[in-house]
Amino acid sequence: MKAYKKRTYSGIRPLLRDLSYLWRHKGAFLALQRGRLLDGSLRERLMLAVTEVNACRFCSFIHTKRALKEGLSDEEVGALLGGNLENVPEEQRTAVLYAQHWAETEGETDETARVRLKETYGEEKAGVMEICLTAIKTGNYLNNFLELCLFHLSFGRWGA
Repeated sequence: MKAYKKRTYSGIRPLLRDLSYLWRHKGAFLALQRGRLLDGSLRERLMLAVTEVNACRFCSFIHTKRALKEGLSDEEVGALLGGNLENVPEEQRTAVLYAQHWAETEGETDETARVRLKETYGEEKAGVMEICLTAIKTGNYLNNFLELCLFHLSFGRWGA
């Protein structure tokens, strides 16, 4: 059977850490879900950038639909899902680059990147973006875990 390569939680502690973080910031998390605190197009660009790194096909589907509703073009959505950020508007590029870096490092970003995010968007908005990133990572990892279960139950035929 081939190896399963998508990112999932390495154990219960990292999952509980992320869930605890989201619980502590539940007001902002709920406001994000209702389309407040961040521009919808920026929120979906962040979601797609993280989802691309984590290779979650379920979140790719959902956030592609939401991104198109927010006015992103088919070309930009396709580019984001391919890791290409050249179509991202200049005023959002720092945030989307940060999201990509954040996902690649599993939230252990270089401090200079975090400082640049805060300098560009302000402390409060940068904090909201981190909540957004944690939310999509949690969804990606949990969906990938379900896919991993399917992968094992089918002896590698499904869920890759």
